[in-house]
Amino acid sequence: MELGRLGIWYPTDRLDAGQLATLAREVERLGYGTFWYPESRGYESFSLAAHLLASTTRLNIGSSIANIYARDAFTAQRGMATLNALNGGRFILGLGVSHIPMVEGLRGHRYDKPIPAMRAYLDGIQNGTTEADAGKEWPIALAALGPKMLELAGKRTRGAVPYNVTPEHTAQAAAILGPDKWLAVEQKVCIETDLARARALGRKELSRYMALPNYANNWLRIGFTEADLADGGSDRFIDAMVLSGDAAAVKTKLRAHFTAGATHLCIQPVHAEGDFAARDAMFAALADT
Repeated sequence: MELGRLGIWYPTDRLDAGQLATLAREVERLGYGTFWYPESRGYESFSLAAHLLASTTRLNIGSSIANIYARDAFTAQRGMATLNALNGGRFILGLGVSHIPMVEGLRGHRYDKPIPAMRAYLDGIQNGTTEADAGKEWPIALAALGPKMLELAGKRTRGAVPYNVTPEHTAQAAAILGPDKWLAVEQKVCIETDLARARALGRKELSRYMALPNYANNWLRIGFTEADLADGGSDRFIDAMVLSGDAAAVKTKLRAHFTAGATHLCIQPVHAEGDFAARDAMFAALADT
């Protein structure tokens, strides 16, 4: 499976079935290789993947991420195998340990230590593989930020799908993963030349992530400070998390991830709520990055 140079990452929970199908087909028409979607409080991950796969013919569909606390490892393995068998091998299972509020508060599970929990889950996937599928290299990638999770991704899966990171993190991740691994990096963008407006949109988009320790700890690890993360985020932090400017400027900034070692870039457009025209314009403008 080839992810392609570029993909799209987009929040899907507020879109209905028709909007989702139209979106996936437009992403495919523009030549993007993979469409990535989250699993939060809305659509169940594998059901949504089935709809997106059925709405397209060539586009890869990747979970980013499927929560390991949402289904046991055997179910995840069977779901992945089924989606690929029925859709020409176009589904990537991106897995993540999620966040304490989404696991304990929403689902009522106990949030375990991330590395042992993910290692045990991957063991379960391996143990659940049928005899007919023995020896297959499954299209699995991990939502990995820290060195230990990146190392696990490199050893046990096809690679990693880091989220909310910088080219500096991408370089570190590439070194840890090693050669011949996927490094599918998510990057938020906003084609907007009014810097104050771009930053306002960025702060709104990032606000829900800034309360989550997994992200905050990684931002501190890659060089941001407590001051950068205070009061909605410093300008330096917002500008790094949401690349803004005209299309040419955004493309130049995006390419820094490839220079740092990314093998695939998942572009997430940041726009005012419901402004799908701005979203679609960004898709079109950045398709040749």
